[in-house]
Amino acid sequence: MTAPVTCVVADDHPAVLEAVSEYLTHGGVEVVGRALEGEEALAQIEARLPDVALIDVRMPRLGGIELARRAQRTAAGTAILLYTGYGDRALLTEALDAGVRGFVLKEAPMDDLLRAVRAVSAGGTYVDPVLAGAIATSATGSELPELTRREREVLRLLADGLSNEEIGKRLYISAETVRTHVRKAMAKLDADTRTQAVARALRDRLIA
Repeated sequence: MTAPVTCVVADDHPAVLEAVSEYLTHGGVEVVGRALEGEEALAQIEARLPDVALIDVRMPRLGGIELARRAQRTAAGTAILLYTGYGDRALLTEALDAGVRGFVLKEAPMDDLLRAVRAVSAGGTYVDPVLAGAIATSATGSELPELTRREREVLRLLADGLSNEEIGKRLYISAETVRTHVRKAMAKLDADTRTQAVARALRDRLIA
């Protein structure tokens, strides 16, 4: 007999947290932790190392995407599944860059949620059918510049006001490598300055 899938559930709405946790439990998933905000969710993930963490995108103190980034470093064996009410292309792309393994819309049937938890726990991915189009558009980007994951990461950090050196430390690369990524992104975005590159990437929703 196989062991049940273990899961931490995090959502800042108590009623949603309760309903989702109860449904997963009835579906045979062992909910080993519940959290109403991101820092608490990360602490539970690191302490319990569940198979899956079902995380709300928007939470107090620590959002789902930044939580996913941190969990990649401290609990790499846990698959992060985002539970979201948002289908924004830039947000989805940023989440994929952060290592998220799946997305479920909050209005999706609960059966889909259970299916998603099982899929990512088995090493697969799950994308809500409604979100698949937005991700495909992001991936193909027919008329939009095709930035690499690293170029998007650098531009996001530039948008946050970080210097080349600070970005390098954050991404564990040299400041010169950061400059190279910036130059390539500027060329792809037909931008004359770093600020212009960031502005265009934000405008075209290539970054959030």
